[in-house]
Amino acid sequence: MQSSRLLRPALALRSTAKQTPHLRTFAIGLSTRPYSTENTDRLKGPVTTKSPIPGMEAIKNTIAENLGKIIPGNELASSENQFSLDAVPDLSGKVAVVTGGSEGIGYGCTHTLLSKNVKKLFILSKSDDIAADAINAIKQEMGEEKGNRVVWMKCDLSDWEETGRTAFKIAEQTDRVDILINNAARGIMTYQLAKNGIDLHMASNHFGHVVLTSHLLPILKETAKKGDKVRIVCTSSNLHEQAPSDTQFASIDELNTDLGPQPQYGRSKLAVLLYVRYLARHLTSQHPNILVNAIHPGIVETRQSTEHIHEAFPLGGYAMSVGLAPFKKTQFEGAVSTMYAATMTEKSGQYICPPAIVEKGSDKANDVEMGERLMDLTWKVVKEKTKSQSADKGCPFKES
Repeated sequence: MQSSRLLRPALALRSTAKQTPHLRTFAIGLSTRPYSTENTDRLKGPVTTKSPIPGMEAIKNTIAENLGKIIPGNELASSENQFSLDAVPDLSGKVAVVTGGSEGIGYGCTHTLLSKNVKKLFILSKSDDIAADAINAIKQEMGEEKGNRVVWMKCDLSDWEETGRTAFKIAEQTDRVDILINNAARGIMTYQLAKNGIDLHMASNHFGHVVLTSHLLPILKETAKKGDKVRIVCTSSNLHEQAPSDTQFASIDELNTDLGPQPQYGRSKLAVLLYVRYLARHLTSQHPNILVNAIHPGIVETRQSTEHIHEAFPLGGYAMSVGLAPFKKTQFEGAVSTMYAATMTEKSGQYICPPAIVEKGSDKANDVEMGERLMDLTWKVVKEKTKSQSADKGCPFKES
């Protein structure tokens, strides 16, 4: 069962913090690089149009991106990059889908969407116990009616046939989807294979969300045709920069190479960012009302950073689970960049860091040829592994 601490109301979580004399850094991918503005040439990826931010402002933005609790992240960001969950607009009449929406950052999104009056919310996750806890917490805090707006569906994103079927079930229960948040992920853990024989990080974090998004595209397009903005958000990470330098996304053998926990995770998050920019080039260009963006949530207090990290680093993981605890963002602080991308942005193909800072990302994240190669491999692998169950029904999205 999920710890009730991860499901406490926003105000309680925001006020929870205890002092510690030391900050130990561990796998956090902090940087003080220059930041970029919106993409001005989709085929070349985001283009830097501003000169580097002065050093102190860059440091403040870096802290705002990654830390929380006793660190007032939003206030540290420059004024044009500030955003809070209170600024999320009213969502009456809108329908949302959130993967991993029953805990951690996903629950922060779920809680916010419901508090802002979303009409219907589909939560996809693997554990019925954790989902039940989340829905009960919502009912206790917001009332039975809000809780009844949630439809939970069991879905293991590494099982692409199940993921495709789940998408079809969603389409049977709604005539619109305004917000798709591809949030669920395997964290910094050891190398394993999914049952289809593909690296579990890539199978879940990249391929699974490609399958889900592709199967939902018909209803996403129909929603956009009504004149409404449709926003797709995919959770990446600053750790995408730690994908190996020789990453090519050229073959299954490459995908199934054991790189170690952190590079394995980082490579999958690079794939997420490349996929977002692929969709910005091929989907938004044809359907301007569909906006697709990637986000970095920061270093957040979730089971990934408190429990799962010890699977990969039994002792060293305490630097993350304990040492950084007072400085990690709460699940609500960790949802800020996602909710900005899901409800406010008017751009597509961006990489948005907390609170609402648009960052360029790594050179590989802006490599258009690599993005095209990744999606070509994705299509081939999904076709090979699912046959008519998925590939022959239009997955993954491939538009000429």
